Amino acid sequence: MLIKTRGIVFRVVKYGETSVIADIFTEEKGLCSFVGGGVRTAKARMPFNLFQAMTVVDLVAYHRESAGANRLKELRAAEIWTTIPFEITRGAVALFMAEVCRKSILEEEEEHSELFDFLLGHLRWLDVTPYPIANLHLHFLLGLSGFLGFQPQDPEEDGELFFDLKDGVFTSMPPLHTFLLEPDQSRQMLALLESPLEAVHEIQLTRSQRKVLLNKLLLFYQLHLPNFKEIHTPEILEMVM
Repeated sequence: MLIKTRGIVFRVVKYGETSVIADIFTEEKGLCSFVGGGVRTAKARMPFNLFQAMTVVDLVAYHRESAGANRLKELRAAEIWTTIPFEITRGAVALFMAEVCRKSILEEEEEHSELFDFLLGHLRWLDVTPYPIANLHLHFLLGLSGFLGFQPQDPEEDGELFFDLKDGVFTSMPPLHTFLLEPDQSRQMLALLESPLEAVHEIQLTRSQRKVLLNKLLLFYQLHLPNFKEIHTPEILEMVM
């Protein structure tokens, strides 16, 4: 059957001499793989520049349930980014988001409109915000963890608290292992978690604090998602931010 839906491109690999296989998170069917035939030719009906990470597209595809990659029939831009493709820092954040999504979101044949809106909202803000974006990737990780089922919950206690990365809870005493956030880091994470996207730039973090917190949050993902493997884009973020 034919499906018509919006999608967000996560990853593209070359396939054959002129085609690609694209992992696209769709509004109607979640994460799916699609074959784009003949898109790497001069006369391609679907421009190859649409097959870039975190491009938002309208697509028409021949879809079969649980049949591997589906074949794209039509593809066109649904959103036109004005800064993400042209500014190194914004592009690096978009690549980071794409890699995290590809390695954490499962391929499921079901609608994920709320997650789609979450991703689209972060991309739109990344593209247009005049404010610093240095905290945006941290806020994104915490927000996405909610859709994946392990978002930190507000602590029930006051005072200095540790965050247990394995159990995903705040505690007044450090756990008996090293997978934790110290009280200062726990406060930083809470501030990011409780901040709306539009105000996340107001949270004061040094570059070294962001790096530590990023590494801890990626460890948090690894502890709660068995198939979440090491990702490479944080190295790019560190160079450009």
